[in-house]
Order: sequence, then C-alpha cells, then structure tokens
Amino acid sequence: MRKRVYPGGADSPKTVSIKDIARSAKVSHSTVSRALNNSPRVKSETVERIRRIAEQSGYRGSAIARSLATQRTMSIGVVVTTIADLFAAGVVSGIETVAGDHGYSVFLANSNADPDREMRVVRTFEERRVDGIIVTASRVGALHLPLLSRLNVPIVMLNNQHPSNFAHSVMIENFSASYEATTHLIELGHRRIAYIGDRNGRRSDTERFGGYRQALDSGNLLFQPEYVLYGSGTPESGREAMAAFLKLPEPPTAVFCYDDMTALGAMRQIHATGLQVPGDISVVGFDDLSIVQFAEPPLTTIRQPMSEMGRLAMEAMLDLLGGSGATHEIKVRGELIVRGSTGPVKTNQYQVARLPS
Repeated sequence: MRKRVYPGGADSPKTVSIKDIARSAKVSHSTVSRALNNSPRVKSETVERIRRIAEQSGYRGSAIARSLATQRTMSIGVVVTTIADLFAAGVVSGIETVAGDHGYSVFLANSNADPDREMRVVRTFEERRVDGIIVTASRVGALHLPLLSRLNVPIVMLNNQHPSNFAHSVMIENFSASYEATTHLIELGHRRIAYIGDRNGRRSDTERFGGYRQALDSGNLLFQPEYVLYGSGTPESGREAMAAFLKLPEPPTAVFCYDDMTALGAMRQIHATGLQVPGDISVVGFDDLSIVQFAEPPLTTIRQPMSEMGRLAMEAMLDLLGGSGATHEIKVRGELIVRGSTGPVKTNQYQVARLPS
C-alpha cells in the first residue's frame, strides 16, 4: 500500500494548508493558490508539481477560503414551485449538468407557487451569497421587477409566469405549440374541441389559450365559450373539468389540456364514464412528462425540452457571471409528440357548423 507523504516529512496526518504545500514545493503560497485555481500566470510544469504535492499530502481546499479570495461561492440557487414537480426535475437536471461541468454547486428551494414565498427564497439566496439565481415558473416577474433589479446577484427566469420584460429569461413558445396541438385535432376531423386551462398559469395559460383560439380561427371553426374551463394543473382538476364537459348537451369530441397532469385526470374521467380514448374523445397534453408514455393509452402531448431549457438557463447565467452585458431572451420551440390518445373523430358524431366563408 502506498504511504501518504505529508509536507515537511511528518508521518502523522494533520490539516494541510497552502503554506505547507508552498514550503514543500519551494514556492510562495500565492503561487500555490494560483496553480490550484488554474491561473495562466503559473508555468504548466510548476502547476503539475504543485498539484502532485497537494494530492499526495491529502490537501482539501477550503470553499470558504476560496470564496473570500475570489468573491465567488461557486454556488447557484434554483427556485422551483415544488421538488415533486416532474417538469422542475427535468429542468434542474439540465441546470446541474452545466453547473457541474463548470464547478458550481446547485441549491434548491420551493416557492409553492406563492409570490411572497418566492421573493423570500430569492432574498435568502442572496443573503447566503450564491453567485446567481435561476427562478422557474416565476409568479413574481414584473410585479417585483424593480426589487429584482436591485439585488446584487444575477437572476435568470425560466418560464416566467408573470408578463414582464425581464432581461434574462428562457421560455417555451407556448402560442405556436398550442396552435400545433389544436391543429392536429382539427386535421383529425374534430370540430368540438375543448380547452382545459390553468387558473394559476397566468402568462403560459394566456399564450396556450391564444394558440388554441388561433387554430380554431384558422380552421374556420366557431369558438364556443362553454368548451373552456380552468383547473389548477392537477389530475383532480382535469377530472372535474372533463366531468362538466360530459354533461353538456353536445360534449366535446376532443380536449386540449394546459399540461399533462390535467390531461391524465381528464382521461381518467372519460374512462370512468364508460367512454374510450381516443375512440370517443381525443386528449392532448402539454409538457411530455416521463410518465405519460405509460398512460393507457399513451398521451399525445407537446414536448417541452426540459433538460435543454435548464442547460440554456445555466449557460445564460454563466455568461452573466462572466461579465457579459448581453440580454438573454431565449425562446424554445415545443414539439408535438403524437401517441395513442388522439384519433379521427367518429363519423356519426354531431359536428358544429363552420363559420360562414
């Protein structure tokens, strides 16, 4: 077994400092510090020698000491609505991949979709001296934009839910994705197409509803308000909305849902009433959470590239930390993933009239 050698020839372990390594390498402690922090001011052969000594001695750098010297903690705070959210999990995975590649740690905190709690979490991260903060599905946005601008820490918004001109953000193209989802149903022959929104969705719900309305207009279909209901983004609220639709004199033959969890609840209610998906009613979701491909039938949905969005947000943060003055307003396209929950309308189902040409 290889014996560990401690600087100065000691045989017993002790806390090894930069000065110990400097003494052993016969260089100044500032040279050791630069070498361990990849400074180009130190010759490569000197860096290699210092690192070899540090490794053999069991040196472990102090994160606190490094932060005092560099004014960086190498940490990023990430605010999510809840860690149980599968969308948040996908986004955080992308953030952590890029952060880890650049030596940053990631700390998570829940906002529970509460604007006041979100601001408290952001302030706490600032007090703990994180280098940057990424806020997902923000309920704050323009509401506290002046305060956010005064914080001494870079902030990137991901799927900001409050309309604002926040300079650094990553956002899914909700309108075009929803337009594509609704058009898919129209192309299958559906005319009575419902929309289950999210009353808490704010910006994203407005944009997704807008895409739905535009697709109806483009298909020359009459918009019918009774085919629009709002839930809370949960399976239970999707089930309740679908139950209300099924009580209409002319129930919808297809429904586009704000998110996948809503869609799963709608499908459960359809099955509970003895109807079939998609034989009687087609269903489309939004997000493409990992579980929906295992639904019965597998859910047709709009795929948000969650991990990619997380990577883009972290890359924007790295640019800000590097001193870039550029704004980052990144729009990401969704992708329609067609599975078994959508199909052609039944030929004997009553269809609403098209608008006059």
